Amino acid sequence: MSSTVQTQTATVDAQRQARRMRLSRGVNELGLLAAIIVLYIVLGTKAGGFLTSGNQLGILRDAAQIGIAAWGMTLVIIAGDIDISIGPAVAFGSVMVAKGATAWGLGVPLAVVLTLVIGSAIGAFAGFLRAQYNVPAFIATLGVYSALRGLAQFISNALPVPLPDSGFFDFLAGSVAGVPTPAVVMILLLVVFLVIALKTPYGRAVYALGGNPRAAELAGIAVKRIRISLFAVNGLLAAITGVLLAARLGSGNGGAAMGLEFDVIAAVVIGGTALAGGSGSILATALGVIFITLIGNGLVLLGVNQFLQDVVRGVIIVLAVLVNVLLGRRNRLTS
Repeated sequence: MSSTVQTQTATVDAQRQARRMRLSRGVNELGLLAAIIVLYIVLGTKAGGFLTSGNQLGILRDAAQIGIAAWGMTLVIIAGDIDISIGPAVAFGSVMVAKGATAWGLGVPLAVVLTLVIGSAIGAFAGFLRAQYNVPAFIATLGVYSALRGLAQFISNALPVPLPDSGFFDFLAGSVAGVPTPAVVMILLLVVFLVIALKTPYGRAVYALGGNPRAAELAGIAVKRIRISLFAVNGLLAAITGVLLAARLGSGNGGAAMGLEFDVIAAVVIGGTALAGGSGSILATALGVIFITLIGNGLVLLGVNQFLQDVVRGVIIVLAVLVNVLLGRRNRLTS
């Protein structure tokens, strides 16, 4: 009898905790939406050209560079890990597709496929180190960060690698019904990741892994396999971003996407994903992506010094992490 009562009590507590988390996410999303509206009002009145259609399409294109990687990063952080190799992985992908399509004579289709496969494999390797040998994710991806940046610069001789003339790259650099192609890719992937996170056993397993890895393992969840797959997907998304960036620039560049990983992580954290794992929302990350992109675009239009732009971004990241930690602490105290 007492066992039944304990089970019922645990179930009620879990339901209450779930309701609190949903309420917290809802408040966070409304707060972000309000902040975005305020930014539009302020920048629309203070920054010349902000509300023009050309600038709004540019914002969508810039958002795609952050957003595509952010969908995968959200799941990685929900699982209790982190990946700081995004920027170099994007640069490496841009160089790989450019070299493959030109100097290596693979042709455009094979060069793109090879870039995506290698990107996934590199991500899976970082995930394998994390899952099999319990190497901290920060350290594993820090090593990948350094290696990929060096490889990208070595392969390209630290020079841009021009892309060949190709209708495919023209399409990637162009638009679909007036919307930049990278933004279309970002939105399609957003839908895919929303379905994965909310409607599939895999998504539920990711949340369980971040909440309590030991309990997830005892419940029969293939913890190692999920960790490896999460990093592999992150590598794939970075490679996709690299191909899109190469098409946009007209070349692969080993020095591209500097600091991109910080914008991606900032967008995820601003979206309310708990750094400790177990809680987060792809939709809220999308709002975080818009917020970060608007900040960057507004600072440029306002003529803020490039170095001060980095200061502003750094302050935003620190504040976002602080709020994230304080909210996590409050949730633990009330649970």
